[in-house]
Amino acid sequence: MKVIYFHQHFSTPKGSAGIRSYEMARRLLARGHQVTMVCGSYGGGATGLSESFKNGRRRGTVDGIDVIEFELAYSNADGFVKRAMTFAKFAFRSIGLAMTERYDVLFATTTPLTAGIPGIVARWLRGKPFVFEVRDLWPELPRAMGVIRNPVVLWAMGVLEWTSYRSAHRLVGLSPGIVDGIAHCGVPHERIASVPNGCDLDIFSTEVHPWRPAQVQPTDLMVVFAGTHGMANGLDAVLDAACELKRRGRDDIKLLLIGQGKLKAGLQDRAEREGLSNVVFHDPVNKEQLAGLMASTDVGLQVLANVPAFYYGTSPNKFFDYIASGVPVLNNYPGWLAEKIEEHQCGMTVRPDDPSAFANALEQAAADRPALKAMGQRGLALARSQFARQDLADKWVDWVTGVSA
Repeated sequence: MKVIYFHQHFSTPKGSAGIRSYEMARRLLARGHQVTMVCGSYGGGATGLSESFKNGRRRGTVDGIDVIEFELAYSNADGFVKRAMTFAKFAFRSIGLAMTERYDVLFATTTPLTAGIPGIVARWLRGKPFVFEVRDLWPELPRAMGVIRNPVVLWAMGVLEWTSYRSAHRLVGLSPGIVDGIAHCGVPHERIASVPNGCDLDIFSTEVHPWRPAQVQPTDLMVVFAGTHGMANGLDAVLDAACELKRRGRDDIKLLLIGQGKLKAGLQDRAEREGLSNVVFHDPVNKEQLAGLMASTDVGLQVLANVPAFYYGTSPNKFFDYIASGVPVLNNYPGWLAEKIEEHQCGMTVRPDDPSAFANALEQAAADRPALKAMGQRGLALARSQFARQDLADKWVDWVTGVSA
């Protein structure tokens, strides 16, 4: 079977972005299928193609995957209008491929929500099977965050959401809340599969070269957030905790924020202005380098803005990277991941918007390193038993290739 796979933000492990689509495509290949990956140029990502663009696109084979990359650069730091235009251009160019390429199944994954447009076209104009994967609920999340307030835009996004869900023959949700959100639009549960993000155990649980930034001493408790520095991530909560730790004189607890994003410069300015020497910023790294960092990490931060829509409606890559590395997780918002942490005792949970509780948890972690090690090992056991990438990928492949028009 030949699958055409649309993911605007595709990356191989050589980039610093999530690699779910890469791993799923590789699993399709291992199961005897063919894959054409269609993507744009994502800041922090690495498609594996290096030749020059011709007529706005380039094409080549990367680890067995046929990759078509449009010359459409995207960054989380871009403004709303620029991002919207990039999304629209990708969708428009993708329609052309959906109408002309040879394939048996069209698969599309968000974000953005516009990723579903080529699938809608393929379903209704070519009669092709369409499988749609939902990583975030749109427009619910941007509405809840206040990022988009224009009622016309929200209405249009709602129409696109409903049309994408109802056009797809099958759907994939990455969290319990996403599955429920899809069903709320009238899609029968039997057409929805739950396949969360997974743990790349072959990357994070093997021998690596441990490292720490020069600003972090070997005896410091190193607490790491590895991900996007954007509005959704609520990283001011980390700086609030850093202020509390500074007030308590705990310079031996270092908070490392590694990544990029629209709000990074503002966070750096605040840390400098408030003299937060216990906060260290670092550029993004690829998966191999991240694995080495995780080998030296004492606590992984799972932090999001306090938006109820996030509680059950997200499946962040970083959580799965942490537990795959045997690193205990500190989580600062309720929801399904907090419940996993508490059930399996693989980390700590604190209330949102409570710097004192956040700081208390880190002081407790610094005081009992053996307990941290035990939490990390329980997290690794959870990674192996419930979130091993290969097991989830096999379930995903069966679901996608079992579809019929």
